[in-house]
Amino acid sequence: MEDYNKIIESLGVRFIKAKNLVLQQPFTVRNYYDVGNNLILLHKGSISFGDEEQAVEEGELLFIPGGRSTRVRYGSSEGKVISNDDLITNKEKFFKNNSDLDLIGDAEESHSFVSFEAKVFDSVNFFASLDVPAFLISGNNKLANLVIKVVEESMQDLPGRERLINIYTENIVVEVVRHILRNRMFVEQLATNSTYFKDPRLIDLFNYIKENIGGDLSNKVLSNVANVSEDYVGQYFKMLTGINPQDYIEYQRMERAVFLLRTTKKSIREIGKEVGYKDTAYFCRRFKMMFGIPAGKMRRRESAMNI
Repeated sequence: MEDYNKIIESLGVRFIKAKNLVLQQPFTVRNYYDVGNNLILLHKGSISFGDEEQAVEEGELLFIPGGRSTRVRYGSSEGKVISNDDLITNKEKFFKNNSDLDLIGDAEESHSFVSFEAKVFDSVNFFASLDVPAFLISGNNKLANLVIKVVEESMQDLPGRERLINIYTENIVVEVVRHILRNRMFVEQLATNSTYFKDPRLIDLFNYIKENIGGDLSNKVLSNVANVSEDYVGQYFKMLTGINPQDYIEYQRMERAVFLLRTTKKSIREIGKEVGYKDTAYFCRRFKMMFGIPAGKMRRRESAMNI
């Protein structure tokens, strides 16, 4: 347990967004995907997930780790089957954003969600690194109440709003980890994938990659950081993380690009260069391949809807 305390203490948590949404029509998204972790609280209606369509009951929560694709159905019937790209582009057709505090939990076919980052040493996505799938959280009133608190704070312009949201979001992360440990979920994944957080050379690599995301991150450079041979650094990294370093670096670069698209007015070309891509066309191809949507469309969606 002490090891998990150290991991939790090392987590950098960042709130992304929170909303209360009302379903406009039933539909299924066959490959729901987001960079952030999403915790969804079902108030009324029907949600199911996974290939076997496991049902989420009213009052239960669905946790979808960032970087993991899963099938999600909203509504009691399957309705139209769409891609994640379709959902991002046409979200207003499927959901209405509720801005009335009195309707939270009362509107028909509604749910609340909180989206957030949780990174070990501010470098690697914790839940994605554990390789856990989307999962159901039942009987956890504390988590449900935390989601509602974040949503309520995000809907009001009150003094201390951001501070409370950050506190509640950090509490959410701790409670999700506690829920996993308390219910002995994903025991094998936790045993296999949490050990590498203790290796100081790997932490040095994570930090170096984060601080030099737009620079030279070849295996030759990484080998000098970790003080291992160039021939061995890729094997070393994959042995501890389950992913080769260049794939990890590309994911970090694309995640940073999403953050810049959401928070700045920099051009696609500028963002590509800032995250290490000299060729804008290649950056755009890789971005669409990873997220299923062009970079420009993601920016337009974020600006227009913010839901």
